[in-house]
Amino acid sequence: MDWEAMEMVCSVDFWRMAVLWTLSLLYSYVLLMLKEPLSFFRRRPCRLSYTPHLGSRLRGLGKPICIITGGTSGLGAAAARSLAGKGYCVVLAGRSPQLLSKIVDEIMEQVEDAEVEAFVVDLSSTQSIMKFKSALEQWLSDSGSHFSVQLLINNAGILAATHRLTADGYDQMMETNYLGAFCLTNILLPLLKNSPVPSRIVNVTSFTHRCVSSAQVNGGDLVKTMYYLSSSKGYPFARVYEDSKFCLLLFTYELHRRLHMIQSPHKISVIAADPGVVDTKIMRELPPCLSRLAFKALLYLRLLQTPEAGIGAVVDAALAPPEASGLYFFGGQGRTIRSSATSYNQKLADELWTSSLQLLCKANAELKLDGDFSAW
Repeated sequence: MDWEAMEMVCSVDFWRMAVLWTLSLLYSYVLLMLKEPLSFFRRRPCRLSYTPHLGSRLRGLGKPICIITGGTSGLGAAAARSLAGKGYCVVLAGRSPQLLSKIVDEIMEQVEDAEVEAFVVDLSSTQSIMKFKSALEQWLSDSGSHFSVQLLINNAGILAATHRLTADGYDQMMETNYLGAFCLTNILLPLLKNSPVPSRIVNVTSFTHRCVSSAQVNGGDLVKTMYYLSSSKGYPFARVYEDSKFCLLLFTYELHRRLHMIQSPHKISVIAADPGVVDTKIMRELPPCLSRLAFKALLYLRLLQTPEAGIGAVVDAALAPPEASGLYFFGGQGRTIRSSATSYNQKLADELWTSSLQLLCKANAELKLDGDFSAW
């Protein structure tokens, strides 16, 4: 008997995933159906057709540069193949050199005229993110590319079954899924602003954010979220995952608001993308029998997608026109819905932003790095 699986089945987090997550997903599809009843049953894709790379080519800048985190498997790898085929020079960022090399080789074989580079980076380490920034800037300089980035896709994410602290002293899932993306986006903003054509940030969030009905992330409460500690009741991994995706969504909307308050000729759009449920390795830390059962149930309900199908919302967000900034893409075919009411709380988002900057500045000082988070 698989005692680990039995223990998890008896946990609150298992039933939170089985019930609340399924209801949240179904609710998202209901919103989609109510908003666009005709397109909900449309089989042929109707993707928005804005293509930034055309503007880049007209200016003689070569291919636009797209950075994708978590690019070693699943959604990240599928998005990389798709965008490489659409004329982007894809920069893959991931933790495993071996997997990065494998994905690069596959894309080069499958996509004609593909340009792909790979960099090792761990989003749960501020130091690793800073090293990635330096390596990226060196590559841009050595390759003769325009010193800018046109597209950043914050896709990296994990579902950790146990509590682990990072080198920065934070919960690994929270730092990988949210704080790492916050850090990377802020340090790459100068390169995005330097783009001669409209640039784009896509944050890959999740329908699970709807399970966060209320949240207090200012001051000590955010620190508690970042420093989740195991207790006798076990690690609340489902809640931590929901919180991380909720924070990423708050950050998306707040960055959109802040950038649009600044009068600048270089527009940066910020978009949230929710791929739904995709058959990836996200549940690899759960007991194998439970993850297989979950995928079978979702497949039976026709809610499970392959990575190639699941990237619809991500690619839609990447190719949407600049005026789509601040929207929540879900369901593919260029469709959008509203996220949870709590996710639009501006006061909450501002408090999260301030607290996140404080945490990064603290880590920056302790590690004696050269990152600058003072632009805001």
